[in-house]
Amino acid sequence: MSDTIALLPDGAQPSADGFGGTAANRFDDAVAERASHGGHAASGPRGRSWFARRPAAAASLLWLVAVIVAALAPALLAPGDPLAGVPAEHLQAPSAAHWFGTDQIGRDLYTRVVHGTSLTISAASLAVAVGVIAGSAIGLLSGFAGGRIDAVLMRAADVLLAIPGLLLSLAVITALGFGTVNVAIAVGIASVASVSRIMRAEVIKVRSSAYIEAARASGNSGARVLLRHVLPNSTGPVIALGVLELGGAILAVSALSFLGYGAPAPAPEWGALVSGGRDFLRNAWWLTTFPGLVIALTVLAANRLARGLDTERTVGS
Repeated sequence: MSDTIALLPDGAQPSADGFGGTAANRFDDAVAERASHGGHAASGPRGRSWFARRPAAAASLLWLVAVIVAALAPALLAPGDPLAGVPAEHLQAPSAAHWFGTDQIGRDLYTRVVHGTSLTISAASLAVAVGVIAGSAIGLLSGFAGGRIDAVLMRAADVLLAIPGLLLSLAVITALGFGTVNVAIAVGIASVASVSRIMRAEVIKVRSSAYIEAARASGNSGARVLLRHVLPNSTGPVIALGVLELGGAILAVSALSFLGYGAPAPAPEWGALVSGGRDFLRNAWWLTTFPGLVIALTVLAANRLARGLDTERTVGS
């Protein structure tokens, strides 16, 4: 016992079990130590702002904010007329007067890119909406009903997944006709199968939960259980997938516009701008380079931001 007392810190009193201090004192010491470690952790990487911890995602967010401003209020960034040109200034290289240069009839390319943002982003957003809504409805019905309905719907989804997305979009456009809206619908249909499978998996997981069984036992109808309990608890992964699909939708819409299936000329869709500069690659490289860079940066920014938010959510949980 004397050896134990000699090893105690100054001011500590032996307890009945031979250890220093009472149980309450040891608990207080543990709480204080944990708080001190928490303070050090707060000053570390987790204590920094979201922008400081994820600079690439922050830069992507700033770029997407600029894209949204260009889509909603293009006159703020480019007050000129995207359709008006000065023939005497045709095919001028990038300069202070024309940041992206001019095209073959003297139109300012920067102005056309900014004003074309609305067409491309609205088409991509419509495509994502079509894919998420239609795919969610199919997956919800398939996962909740089960049986033959599930088998038929999922085999149809497998058939759609077996067809390359661009080829399926071209087939749909052939049936619907040309135009920005039809391009958006075609791109959306190409993503229905993947969304439906994600939704089906979530519905199957949710429908076996205890609260779903309790809702059934309470006398709720199948439709009420489906819409009030199953649907709200199954949409999280689908919404995350929709954010990830936005970048791919922008790329697909631009590709179809490049092939000539989008809005007719002289509408300044991004893909159409890239297509319009193909005949001038030797003497006017900027006609395809700058619109192509804008498309690439927007797709990369959307994907990087989605990955950053998903990582943040995973770490936070």
